[in-house]
Amino acid sequence: MKLLYSLTSPYARKVRIVAAEKHISIDLELVVLADPDCPVPLHNPLGKIPVLIMDDGESLYDSSVIVDYLDQRTPVSHLVPQDTKSKFQVKRWESLADGVCDAGVAVMIEQRRPENLQDPSWIAKQWTKVERGLQVLNDDLGQNKFCVADTFSLADIALVCVLGYLNLRFGNKLDLDKNYPNLARVNQALASRPSIAETVPPQA
Repeated sequence: MKLLYSLTSPYARKVRIVAAEKHISIDLELVVLADPDCPVPLHNPLGKIPVLIMDDGESLYDSSVIVDYLDQRTPVSHLVPQDTKSKFQVKRWESLADGVCDAGVAVMIEQRRPENLQDPSWIAKQWTKVERGLQVLNDDLGQNKFCVADTFSLADIALVCVLGYLNLRFGNKLDLDKNYPNLARVNQALASRPSIAETVPPQA
């Protein structure tokens, strides 16, 4: 199997962490979506990463589909619980974390346009989604050690990935310790976990 990814994609990072936790070997191919010869559109018609190319040439996307596949591929260290209630709690966490990521990406893309072409109302709308999402995640977490059922799961991975991305792109605007202390606490506690430490996005 081969994963098409970038070092800064929070969605690709989620897949890489899951693969590491599950002890699944995947070849990694670093891609640049803006390159005219980028292979991603050949495997995902939406032109997005990550894409997992299977040994038979079939491809899987998006990240939520890929991590479900990897988690079911081997019974080692299940990251999505087997019982129905906990399973959908974990998937809800993943969905909200990914949605916050989506809004953050939308802000970043808009802010990369020439300043006279940017839409401040669009930026404000998307950033409100980020703040609302983080507040719900912070409140849902409370004083728990992990996001769901007191055990490390895909929910924690999704949380670490969204916080890593927001810190990368908006570190000067986002004060986790002050505004979302529960998230900051768990994020710091998980920072030394090998799968997480080894996939931190580059800061430059």
